[in-house]
Amino acid sequence: MGRRTLRTAPPAAYDRTWAGEARSAVGCAAVLLGLLLLIDTGAGTLTPWRAALWAGLAVLLLLVLWPARVSAAPGLLVARGPLRTRTVRTDRLVSVRWSDGVAQRLVLRDAEGARAELDPRILVTNPPLWRVLDEDARTSVTRGTLRCGETALRQVSERVDRETARGVFRASGLN
Repeated sequence: MGRRTLRTAPPAAYDRTWAGEARSAVGCAAVLLGLLLLIDTGAGTLTPWRAALWAGLAVLLLLVLWPARVSAAPGLLVARGPLRTRTVRTDRLVSVRWSDGVAQRLVLRDAEGARAELDPRILVTNPPLWRVLDEDARTSVTRGTLRCGETALRQVSERVDRETARGVFRASGLN
């Protein structure tokens, strides 16, 4: 039996900040490449092999910095990274947890065993994306599939509410 492919509906919400983050990743990689080539040229040690090494290093930095493109539709969350795409059934979540490490990540796992990691700032800066995930997580709670993670979801909800309120205050000049 092969892994079942999920029909993906058009996204109800997506990460609106992705394009800017992708441009920043390209800019950082280009600046690194430019500086390395400039320093090597200034030192008189630039060779084609060294230029290829610096280009490879810049590409590696680009892959590390490239943001996942996150979108959600009712029942699905899709995180497209530079090397792979992860799809999670958000209406059948079994766990939601924080991943400790250098970069904070929210790890979602569904009943089929699919797993996706995303930066919680994506949900904070994109309230429509959070609303789709939150509604589906509530469905998982009522179905009894979500066994652990209500605390993590509550923490994300509080962050989204706090940032939304700050945005409203900033827009109205009350900050």
